[in-house]
Amino acid sequence: MNEATRVRLPIRLWAAVAALLLIAPTLMVVPLSFTSKRSFSLQLEGWSLQWYEKFFTDPQWLGALGTSLVIGVIVGVSATLLGTLAAYGLKSLRARVSGPLQVMMMLPILIPGIVAAIAIFGMYLRWNLSGSSLGLILAHITLALPFVLIPVSTAMRGLDDTLTRAASVLGARPMARFLQVELPILLPGIATGFIFAFVTSLDEVVVAYFLQSPTLRTLPVQMYSSVTRETDPSIAAASTLLLVLSTLIILIPRLVQVVNERRAAKQGDVE
Repeated sequence: MNEATRVRLPIRLWAAVAALLLIAPTLMVVPLSFTSKRSFSLQLEGWSLQWYEKFFTDPQWLGALGTSLVIGVIVGVSATLLGTLAAYGLKSLRARVSGPLQVMMMLPILIPGIVAAIAIFGMYLRWNLSGSSLGLILAHITLALPFVLIPVSTAMRGLDDTLTRAASVLGARPMARFLQVELPILLPGIATGFIFAFVTSLDEVVVAYFLQSPTLRTLPVQMYSSVTRETDPSIAAASTLLLVLSTLIILIPRLVQVVNERRAAKQGDVE
């Protein structure tokens, strides 16, 4: 065993233990969602899909799921567009100006969720946006913008201005330069930003709880309300579905990237 392996092995073991401690409590909801009992219990005496059946046949659960998915897609697209434009704008500014502006755009990450929720709720009461889909979408876009700005700004650091100038010299118009030169380089960062924005909107509960109405309720808010009213494992089934959906959304792009890298490596070996 060489020196590098001796150093890396303890670090990997510690990382594995930390990951297990973080993931294990979350994974506990999976077996609970298949219990045949009508209450939470780790002693599973029988397996049943009745709680998934209840989830997919209950109008409240399905309505909350549909609301979360629709708002998540709208927020993901809108935040990705605005975050990409903001990254372009910050890049064109001087460092002494872009630095403070970028810090201001990162405030939704730095401010506690309950503080942001109270502030947004207070403003929306004046603007008559509380309890509306537009208000919730705008709030989620604000919260998701930093998660788009970070990966897109990082991707822009790998953008060589020489390529853009060469395309301009060759007669390419601004839109053509963006689509043919810049977009292929920025696409991984933009896709990552969209995924983070969608998942942020999908999982957000504090602001959504303040802005809910009898006809507007996201899945996390419905889950929180279910915990306060009921004790049946329907909440475990909803949690499992949300966990699987969020995990797939995050892992699928990475799996596609790994497959493409392996294909490219095989083609390089053949050539």
